[in-house]
Amino acid sequence: MATLSRDELPPVIQGPSAWYGPDLARRSEWIEHLSETEIAEIDSASKRLANAESDIPSIRQQDFSLPTLGPRLRRILEEVLNGRGFVLLRRLPVERWSRRQAATAFFGLGTYLGNARSQNAEGHVLGHVKDLGKSSSDPNVRIYQTHERQGYHTDSCDIVGLLCLQPAKEGGLSSLVSSVTIFNEMRRARPDLLPCLFEPIETDRRGEVPEGQKPYFQIPVFNWYAGLLSAIYQRKYIDSARRFVGTPLTPKQREALDLFDALADDPWLYLSMQFLPGDVQLVHNHTLLHDRTAFEDWPEQERKRHLLRLWLAPSEARPLPPVFAERYGTITPGDRGGIAIKGIRQVAPLD
Repeated sequence: MATLSRDELPPVIQGPSAWYGPDLARRSEWIEHLSETEIAEIDSASKRLANAESDIPSIRQQDFSLPTLGPRLRRILEEVLNGRGFVLLRRLPVERWSRRQAATAFFGLGTYLGNARSQNAEGHVLGHVKDLGKSSSDPNVRIYQTHERQGYHTDSCDIVGLLCLQPAKEGGLSSLVSSVTIFNEMRRARPDLLPCLFEPIETDRRGEVPEGQKPYFQIPVFNWYAGLLSAIYQRKYIDSARRFVGTPLTPKQREALDLFDALADDPWLYLSMQFLPGDVQLVHNHTLLHDRTAFEDWPEQERKRHLLRLWLAPSEARPLPPVFAERYGTITPGDRGGIAIKGIRQVAPLD
């Protein structure tokens, strides 16, 4: 990939994806309240499949009839992919559902938004975000398995969906920031630092390595392709990848990444929200980064913070540059993203 000169940088990007958190915090159009009719449709479809103990990864859209909500989900998908980049659906009645029904309902909703992708080397298409008592100091641990702050990052898919089953006792706020806005702010303030963020940089796979691949991938933080700016980022994994490379980040790389992080952490840029049980958050990874604050959990096992997660590949997704195949396996919309390990079957564990 050719290095961009300062004069070749993309222009400042206008449009709904270039938002500022305090502006959105004063508004509520990003919150979608489900009607009683729509909830009843989800309840009926998920109850039938859950009672039959249907194999969750095998559920398809035609198995999950949503005559009222279905068309609305298509409009929501358009907003996530080509508009603001996220939405919060409020809220599913998870308190009265079994774990199987909640998982079935969430997966069924996902079939209207894209194809589910594996989230780890075990083939899990339904992820569980909770504290497993692990630490990110272990190079084979991913931060969602801890109670630590995650740091602003992207997931390896087009859309990440989260369903809150149980919030934490304290903390665990979800924060979003526009990577488009970060680019715009860097372009205005320090355009001299931006070119190195358009160069490939190593990111640690954290032990989940597809056959024939290196334990890290090399994709630029910012990618300008087909007139669109797409980002991929996890600073902690960029730093931990240096153990494989054997050389430190250059001073210019470190300065650029530090400014990127400082902008993501700027209260004038990010938006925070508290999940309630039954909330569903949908986030477009190519234009947004997401974070979770550190949290204190409840002592009782049944009350501990617990989110379900989907990684989704919509057929309507944007074009991505060929270099994304190094992480996404392919760049074909609807069939890309996730962590695919040869010979592993897709499963949807309930715990």
